[in-house]
Amino acid sequence: MLSRFLLLRPLRPHLARMAPSTRAQSRLNHVLSTLHPPTNPEEIRELLGTLRVGELALPIYETEDPARLAREENVLNSRDGEVVDHVEWMLRKAVLGQDLFLLSPPGPFARRLAYTFASLLNKPVEIVSLHRDVGESELKQGREIREGGKLVYVDSAAVRAAKMGSVLVLDGVERCERGVLPLLNNLLENREINLEDGTHIVSADRYDKMLQNGEDTKLFIPASREFRVVAIGTPVPPYPGFPLDPPFRSRFQARYLDPLSTGKILATQPGSKRPQDVNGKEMVEKVAEAIALVQVGKELRARMASGVPSSSSSEIPSFPQTSLLKLSTFLTLFPLPPSPTLSSPAQMANLLLAVHPALAFMPAPSWRALEEAFEKAGLGEWMAGVGEADWSVVGAEGEGIGGWKLEAIERKTEREATLTFSRGGVESIKLDVPAGPLPFAPYPLTPDAYPHIYLTPRFQHLLTSFLQLHALGSFDISFLPPSSSLQSSSSSTTILIETFASLLGYALETLHLYKELGGREIWMRRVVHSGSGGQGGVTSWEPSLLTKGAWEGKLVHLEGIDALGATAGSLGRLLCEREGELWEGKRLVGPLKEGDATHPLLSHVHPSFRLIATSSKSSPPRDWLTEELSSYFVSLPTLAMPLEEEKAILLSTGCPSSLVNQLETFARAYRRANAAPGSKSRRLGTASLVRIANRLARYPEEGLFGLLNRTLLSEFLPTTDKVALAELFKQTGVEEAPIWWNPPSVVEGQHLVFPAASDPQEQSKPYKIPLFDMTQDPEGASHVPFMNVYLNNSQQTSLMRDIATDLEILGEHILLLGNQGVGKNKIIDRLLQLLNRPREFIQLHRDTTTQSLMFQTTLDGGVIRYVDSPLLRAVSLGRILVIDEVDKAAAPVVAGLASLAGRGEMSLADGRRIRPSHKTGHEGDKAGNDGDIIVHPNFRLILLANRPGFPFLGNPFLRVLGDNFSCYSVSNPDVDSEQKVLSQLAPELDADLLRSLVGAFGDLRKAFDAGSLSYPFSLRELLALVRHLKRFPDDSLEAVLRNVFDFDVSRPEVLDTLYTVLRKHKLGVERIGIDAVRGEAGDEAKKKAKVIEFEPKGDTSLSEPPKFGKEDDKVHVGGNTWAGGTGGRSTAGLGGRGGYMRLYKPGQDIHQIPDSLKAQVPDEVKSKAREMARKELAARLAEVDLTSGQASIYSGYHDAVAAHVQQLVTFLDNLEANEEERIWLKRQGDGELDESRLADGLTGEATIYKRRALEKPELGRPQLKPKRIRFVVDVSASMYRNQYDGRLARSLEAITMILESFSRLQRKEKYRIDIVGHSGEEAVIPLVPLDSLAGLHAGDFYKVIQKAALIPQFVWAGDHTLEAIEQGVTAVVDSDSDDFFLIVLTDANFERYGISEEDLKRVMNSNSKVKTSLIAIGEGAEAEWLPSALPGKAHRVKNTSDIATTLRTILSSMLGGDL
Repeated sequence: MLSRFLLLRPLRPHLARMAPSTRAQSRLNHVLSTLHPPTNPEEIRELLGTLRVGELALPIYETEDPARLAREENVLNSRDGEVVDHVEWMLRKAVLGQDLFLLSPPGPFARRLAYTFASLLNKPVEIVSLHRDVGESELKQGREIREGGKLVYVDSAAVRAAKMGSVLVLDGVERCERGVLPLLNNLLENREINLEDGTHIVSADRYDKMLQNGEDTKLFIPASREFRVVAIGTPVPPYPGFPLDPPFRSRFQARYLDPLSTGKILATQPGSKRPQDVNGKEMVEKVAEAIALVQVGKELRARMASGVPSSSSSEIPSFPQTSLLKLSTFLTLFPLPPSPTLSSPAQMANLLLAVHPALAFMPAPSWRALEEAFEKAGLGEWMAGVGEADWSVVGAEGEGIGGWKLEAIERKTEREATLTFSRGGVESIKLDVPAGPLPFAPYPLTPDAYPHIYLTPRFQHLLTSFLQLHALGSFDISFLPPSSSLQSSSSSTTILIETFASLLGYALETLHLYKELGGREIWMRRVVHSGSGGQGGVTSWEPSLLTKGAWEGKLVHLEGIDALGATAGSLGRLLCEREGELWEGKRLVGPLKEGDATHPLLSHVHPSFRLIATSSKSSPPRDWLTEELSSYFVSLPTLAMPLEEEKAILLSTGCPSSLVNQLETFARAYRRANAAPGSKSRRLGTASLVRIANRLARYPEEGLFGLLNRTLLSEFLPTTDKVALAELFKQTGVEEAPIWWNPPSVVEGQHLVFPAASDPQEQSKPYKIPLFDMTQDPEGASHVPFMNVYLNNSQQTSLMRDIATDLEILGEHILLLGNQGVGKNKIIDRLLQLLNRPREFIQLHRDTTTQSLMFQTTLDGGVIRYVDSPLLRAVSLGRILVIDEVDKAAAPVVAGLASLAGRGEMSLADGRRIRPSHKTGHEGDKAGNDGDIIVHPNFRLILLANRPGFPFLGNPFLRVLGDNFSCYSVSNPDVDSEQKVLSQLAPELDADLLRSLVGAFGDLRKAFDAGSLSYPFSLRELLALVRHLKRFPDDSLEAVLRNVFDFDVSRPEVLDTLYTVLRKHKLGVERIGIDAVRGEAGDEAKKKAKVIEFEPKGDTSLSEPPKFGKEDDKVHVGGNTWAGGTGGRSTAGLGGRGGYMRLYKPGQDIHQIPDSLKAQVPDEVKSKAREMARKELAARLAEVDLTSGQASIYSGYHDAVAAHVQQLVTFLDNLEANEEERIWLKRQGDGELDESRLADGLTGEATIYKRRALEKPELGRPQLKPKRIRFVVDVSASMYRNQYDGRLARSLEAITMILESFSRLQRKEKYRIDIVGHSGEEAVIPLVPLDSLAGLHAGDFYKVIQKAALIPQFVWAGDHTLEAIEQGVTAVVDSDSDDFFLIVLTDANFERYGISEEDLKRVMNSNSKVKTSLIAIGEGAEAEWLPSALPGKAHRVKNTSDIATTLRTILSSMLGGDL
């Protein structure tokens, strides 16, 4: 075996420089000459020979562990000169006894180089794939409990390597937290480590010394002198990961593997496929040159930038390490046509995306830069136009990648199929591909054989491309989202995977990935069971669905690859080498080949095994599609349905064609308006349209307006977006539907009947919903909700009717969103009570995990048992599962619920899975497993959540849920419905009082919507108030209102709004807030302060000059000694005379002296008092640097936006609190017991606890840094010239809002703010310098306002809006921040100044890192093309009074997220 390795791996001889081919052959001859027969027959292991490298002589021995030798297919081509250089360096380090660190871009090259090094020395390889969950048991010793309670210790790979002298490979060092690897520091430095079983590994020299000294060595094990460590990691930065711990780093010798060569070497492996035709060979060579150009360009720009971040507008993502290998393999199997004219730019773009998926999300400038690189490399003819190509365009016959057409699928053997492809200009080809054991579904696809699929060229293209990538053989496949925007039609991912499986006879398994899934749990899970004598606590391991799928040759769908984060790196060996470490020293290796010996520790991957990875769409591709993942997979660029295909699907529901046409018209316009990446508008996907069409097919009279508003949750949209949606409805002819009164429902026989609404035209019809048959769930009677009292009203009756129809008639899952206290739970409970439907209930919270959602873990007699959760009971018994507070749960938990609703699938942590009966492969239940939970046809999900955004600030769950639920927004009842509810609750109360209360609370809700209040008052508070009045009628309304309003006692701006509303509705309330509190704090406090006529006695002369007086906390009447008294003289107080200032002490009556005494004050005393008053006022104003006139002016601006300031401050402070909310950290050494690790606890592991702490950023995400925001305001001449419409004053108010809001934050350091102006003369006029808000006061704010008001009066006409945006984008990214924002206010007349749509789009989108927003006022607001040109970024504000509201809404949406 050694000679084979040496023949393939010549090392450097003593040779002069020569041509590469001659040099390689000379090295081979030299190595062969250095191989000698054994010279020491006394060796325990057989000496195979001596390998001489220069002056080094390395003895090569037979291995004691042949099962762990590197497999031939995983070692590099040692005829490559660079591989020889690397291996020679590694051998030199090995001779010196040094450990090695290979630094490489993400990919398999470094790992294979380590394999090559080990195989050359004929040494076994032990591998630890590092990830975030690696702990002490993975690095030292694990524990297992055997029969009789015996505890045994199992060596980890690192310990085995040290004992046996193997090569230990630490793969993915950058993925491991810095606190973990120091466990190995002593092993690396001194070859010593203490083990859990009480033994100690010591260095061989120390062990020999112990033997010489006659010491007891029973507990000591010598580390082999041949033990070496090869660590593998990516440089951090520029790649994501944890930086190296200095002590750990210092123990290694490093070597960087140049990315310019690693990809080429991988593509030229002995077993790799290489094109034989001229075009294919040239394509691979020229693409390699282009990749080199791109890489060198990136490195030069990084070097020249000197730390200044460069614009990403034309940056090309680095090509994955395996790009050339994928391209070479593809072009070998699917040759290029003889001429570039036979290939289209779209076909070439699809080929590029298959090998480099991140290209799909590049901006246009980057595509043009890539096309230029290809042109420089000599591929101009082939790649011409690829920068502008629309890669979503497919041929009429659905050709696949490169224009190849799938002709036939035939079975060749039990586990092989033959695919036939054809292409114009090239001979047809037949390729043998792996397949499953099940019968093949027929091909070609026909409507009769596939009635559930709408067969189109797009679907055929995707299916053909899928099969092409499968034919490559050496790569698994990932599905690439159609775009970074969520606003698109379906890409048919699920149906495509199922069709692929059925065509090739695969049994399909779906493994749902989630964030908490550990790197070990992906492969296996530990179980605890009873031993043979019934004694509990015996531990063993079971394979995961992934491992079983690999053994059995199944098609395994990894759903949610984006949720795993850096843990996905632990799959690298399986994806690239078909290897993986299992339990207790077992290893998964590649397919068993003829002549391979079997071994009990080895299990083999079936040759037919394939992985398909898809994302959950809970995060944008840029957050998870790393270079590492891109190197593991070959990618299938999915395509969204074109209009005609989607329209045909909608027509197939039976929906009238007129409604389908109108629905598609609206959908197309809506998607176009909200297509910008990062748009926060609600997604309108194909599933949502199908849901609407299904409903209209059954109830066409309902119309589109209500259904679309409901689907888009329009009630929760910001004001600007609501206006845009209303305009879209108008443009597409969707007419607003009237609202009718709905009578209460009644039970008639076996149906719940909702009578027809009071439609004057009598077009509405009654709805009949069948009651649940309790014989289907005999034990469910106790689970039917029960309500003694329910207050019927029209609005909620209408809501219950629609929900009941979706649930029981159309079979939909439901999502209800609304403010607190609007009756979400009451509505659902009442409906289920009427339907006689059993329900299960779960309350989510921030600590809910996917595992806790499935079951509770208990320990019974030493055996861990899983108690099914309400979710599993509901699924299996066919009950309604109500899940409350969904917005509090983490995104991975919500993603699991979305999968359950959308596909009826969920993987359980105990090895079982939830699946529908028909999701078992295309033939019966062959793909099912014992213990699977089949989804009952009656099962439904109802999710309840608070509305997104402020003030609830829940997790962004809506995007994760996707289109899988029928959505409803639950609002407070309308005026008539609310009046009726209160009348039913308290009929004895005065109707006028109830009407006034309803009106008052309605106005309070309007104030919340307008931004004047930060709390959404709801029906719940009003019901509580009325219940109190009903039970205690003698209590005053003022006293009862305190129960609701005392929360706001310290917020005067809120109290002002409350008081105004209560006065408006004549509720007779005179006191609120602190006045109401003190008005009820006892007899003394109940007295209102009175003005008492007071005639002072004794001395009333004014012989002393005015003064402040002494201070204490007592009440003083008369005299001239104490400040704050009443009826006195010369001192500060009230009701007296001769003092220079008023001073009031709360809680005392005012004693007012007669006017006759006041008139007797001498003029000199009055003059002295006035002078003192002016000095005191000037001193007070000087503290804020304001004159009295300036203070008055600033107060005007401040008061106009006070409510906006308060709401924005509340929002930002709450957002900060939400960001810093703590989570459970797992695998801790102390804290609370983690139930998910009970099995590990039984074996004695220490890290089985969890404790609360701030969540660490995902691997690769930087630590949280301040958010950088620049505000750009218009101070051009037109702002002054046209100030008659209020634009200048309103703009100054907006500046005031910014200044006041960000200066009041508790954590000012979280934001880096500056404000600049732009005019006709300058693009950047500093108003508030960066980071200067801290410490500023009202005087400084006034100066900013004054400067912004003065500039427009004196500058020349003109406009610098574009330049201000360009320089603003550059300025904000030049900051050490996580997020970058630019908000621009302009009144530019775009037409007059020649600002085109393209100009504005160019500057607003010039850097994808910067979130930009434009507020156009005045003439700028007349540009009707703005919203469509910059959807979600440009806002037309025609009414200047809405400027502050719009700015606050934009800030809230940008910083906090929305729909």
